Amino acid sequence: MSIPAEAGGLDYFPCRYGASKAVFRGPERDLAQPYVAVLGGSATFGKYVARPYPALVEAALGRPVANLGGLNAGPDFYLSDPAALDIAGRAQVAVVQVTGAEALSNPFYSVHSRRNDRFLVATPALRALFPQVDFTEIHFTRHLLQMLERSDPGACAQVITALKDTWLSRMRQLLARMPRRRVLLWLADAPPPDRALGLEPAPPFIDRTMLDALRPEVDAVVVATPSPRARSLAPFDMTFPETEAALAAGLPGAAMHAEVAAALAPTLRSLM
Repeated sequence: MSIPAEAGGLDYFPCRYGASKAVFRGPERDLAQPYVAVLGGSATFGKYVARPYPALVEAALGRPVANLGGLNAGPDFYLSDPAALDIAGRAQVAVVQVTGAEALSNPFYSVHSRRNDRFLVATPALRALFPQVDFTEIHFTRHLLQMLERSDPGACAQVITALKDTWLSRMRQLLARMPRRRVLLWLADAPPPDRALGLEPAPPFIDRTMLDALRPEVDAVVVATPSPRARSLAPFDMTFPETEAALAAGLPGAAMHAEVAAALAPTLRSLM
């Protein structure tokens, strides 16, 4: 189902698939024929980019590619949406972008089911660990973790450990709902680090060991990082209002999307 686009900026041709309540990037694809499903966050959605990598992969493969990327989405976005899981599960191949561990409900806090960057509430465990912190004015997970780190780095390390464990568990749950052929996509400014303990580099708290733990669950892990050319072109190959320049700086530009598609297409072609 297509829905009206917002005024101004790029037209993302927003649409819904089936009974899903989530709004995805369109135009809506025909899912009556074999298709690829792509899941991920704002980078996969293609915020500020006219032709994101799912559309470029579609052109390369000659098969429909349903862009199921969600703005600020993580595994909880999909695990709370049975209709989206059904669409992804019926695909011939699914691509799952690696997103950060901070955007998950966990033993210490909960996040919004569709905007996973939104902090909702601290659990009693977090309040007991940080009795000195006032959580009433915190609305985003990154702000929350920055506050915890400043307040008590040792206690924050306990939260980070829980986030990493939760991420692995949720990713396994998500991959189990995908079709038999599935690909994990690392889309970031740098390759997976050996050890990740902070919000930077993105995706937060995800390191090589965690990706290696998921390799038995997928057919391939595609690592896509920007070339010097792609770095130099961003943000000149993106469309965004001046007030959102800081947000755009954290997302891949059009040249990077082209590089991601070039990296993904051969792997997907071999699986199809």
